[in-house]
Amino acid sequence: MTDSAILPVLRTEPEPALLARKDRNSGFPLLGHTPAERGECKPQNQTGYSEFLLLGLSDDPEMQPLLFAVFLSLYLVIMIANLLIILAVVSDSHLHTPMYFFLCNLSLTDIIFSTTTVPKMLVNLQTSSKSITNAECLTQVTFFILFGCLDSLLLAVMAYDRLVAICQPLHYLVIMNPRTCGLLVLLSFFFSFLDSQLHYLMVSQLTFCADVEIPHFFCDPSQLLNLACSDTSTNNILIYFVGAIVAGVPLSGILFSYYKIVSSIARIPSSVSKYKAFSTCGSHLSVVCLFYGTGLGVYLSSAVSSSLRKDAVASVMYTVVTPMLNPFIYSLRNRDIKSALWRLLRVYS
Repeated sequence: MTDSAILPVLRTEPEPALLARKDRNSGFPLLGHTPAERGECKPQNQTGYSEFLLLGLSDDPEMQPLLFAVFLSLYLVIMIANLLIILAVVSDSHLHTPMYFFLCNLSLTDIIFSTTTVPKMLVNLQTSSKSITNAECLTQVTFFILFGCLDSLLLAVMAYDRLVAICQPLHYLVIMNPRTCGLLVLLSFFFSFLDSQLHYLMVSQLTFCADVEIPHFFCDPSQLLNLACSDTSTNNILIYFVGAIVAGVPLSGILFSYYKIVSSIARIPSSVSKYKAFSTCGSHLSVVCLFYGTGLGVYLSSAVSSSLRKDAVASVMYTVVTPMLNPFIYSLRNRDIKSALWRLLRVYS
């Protein structure tokens, strides 16, 4: 028996794993589109991966207490202001109308929408931990999409409510009866639920690599798609298609409603009556501009900026700032809400 039959054949080329380590040490970028193709990690299914790392808004340890204090204050304002709106409407019989029924649902949606992301960020800031479990991440994705979509649909329903109130005032209470109002809210929740389940199924089927670091303060579905090791081209197309429907249809309904409202107000001869009619839409129009304006701003900033951390900072606008400002817009511009709030405060003071 010859020596070649006993000794292993020597490899003239380095193993891929060694080559990958050499490339990291030398600083040269590796070829490939996904982390798995670049040899950075071995893919493993999300169901077998226990946690992710949320990088948050800043890595500076000295900034953590300041960020905690700021976002705790903002979250408390969101909770208190929106709860006051709900209590004011529930406690005042004069506000038991379709417009304020939808406003209560919007305030409740804003509370849950913020609760989906902010408390986990506060816990991570307080404990200096960046981890989020697989179950928590999927829960965040589901509720974030559910109540973000419900926010958009409720704004469209409220625009339709203003359309009926201004264009058909004599039939307003007949058209917008309690059964119809409840059905509109239930349908909005149903379509939002379908959208959230679609995102849940897509994210739960993704394949990730070890040490998944999300450059955000919550599990943003778009960031998860970017970090996946598997091919996500079909998922991206589906998300953009569904997103265009979920955002485009309510926005088109709002624009159509205000087109009919403006056309109807333009036919009113008295300027005082015109102002009075349009003033009932002022608060809703402000909230619509704030909601879609911040969402569009975040989308454009992410398209222009290459910094994922800046995208996370911009996301604070629609996840925290918008739910905080909504009750102030309605209370400051609405005399009935202000009166109900003063009566409520006098009762409990």
